[in-house]
Amino acid sequence: MKPFNPLQILKGVIWFVVLLLGLSLPLLIGESHFNLHDLLVNPHNLNEQIILNIRLPRILFAFLVGASLSLAGAVFQVLLKNELATPYTLGISSGGALGAVLAIKLGLVIQLMAFSSTVLFSVLGSLLTIGIIYFIARERHEISTFTLLLAGVTLSLFFSSLILFIHYLADFTETYRMIRWLMGALDVVGWQYPLSIFFLLIPAFAYLFYHAIDFNLLLSGNEMAKSRGVDVAKLQKWSFIVTSVLVGACVSMAGPIGFVGLIVPHIMRLMFGADHRTLLPQVIVGGGLFLVWCDTIARSIIAPAELPVGVVTSLLGAPFFIYLLIKNKVG
Repeated sequence: MKPFNPLQILKGVIWFVVLLLGLSLPLLIGESHFNLHDLLVNPHNLNEQIILNIRLPRILFAFLVGASLSLAGAVFQVLLKNELATPYTLGISSGGALGAVLAIKLGLVIQLMAFSSTVLFSVLGSLLTIGIIYFIARERHEISTFTLLLAGVTLSLFFSSLILFIHYLADFTETYRMIRWLMGALDVVGWQYPLSIFFLLIPAFAYLFYHAIDFNLLLSGNEMAKSRGVDVAKLQKWSFIVTSVLVGACVSMAGPIGFVGLIVPHIMRLMFGADHRTLLPQVIVGGGLFLVWCDTIARSIIAPAELPVGVVTSLLGAPFFIYLLIKNKVG
């Protein structure tokens, strides 16, 4: 039995406090100003409706999408042994974007429960991309990481060209809707989207965390992992499928939000190390809080208007990532 480590308990408490504050403070930030005292004294008022039906679902949706994209980025980077591997370099986001843009151009009005035609076509586009990339990359029953990355980049460029072609054929209204969707949006009302992502993220995280030690062994190379009893082909296959489906769902509901899956895993590794037993929970929290606060800035900085959250993630993410890389190299 391992000896009691108070430092681990302290780290857990600090993470819990950071998570609690990171999710609570955005509830009080926005166009409508109120405080917790008002809510406690008179809970059954308009402020309660704003909190429970608008701000809280949006904040939790942003957290779950950020956590999912960050988790997927961390897994893709270890599977492909490439620091630039993300849901975007693998073409999954571009496939989802193509499906959504196509639905807008065709003017389809399809509703399956709470999911619109844009969401449904985006999911189909992501799933199609997953299938194409996976079957291209299969080589002797094992995924070729080089082929996987190359196929993803190629498909991403191809889908981007098709999106531009559809833009060219679209009228002004369709073009505006396409551009707005492609910039990313988290302005949900109600609990349908947050719950959908939640019920996908929980089993995905459970599967990936169960294989955290296997991911650590993959860092030493596939042959080393095989010698330690890891079924590399099976691990690659199911990890790729699980994370890709998770990303496809996020893209279909929130649009292609960049930088989260690239930056947050690197930040967590630089700060806390590459042990996936601790890295995977940390990227969940870090990615979720990063997107929550990016969305809070997006809806507050020019209120009552809103910036697309994808603009904020890019403006904040790129300089901060470069700063961390320089600091780590110098240090």
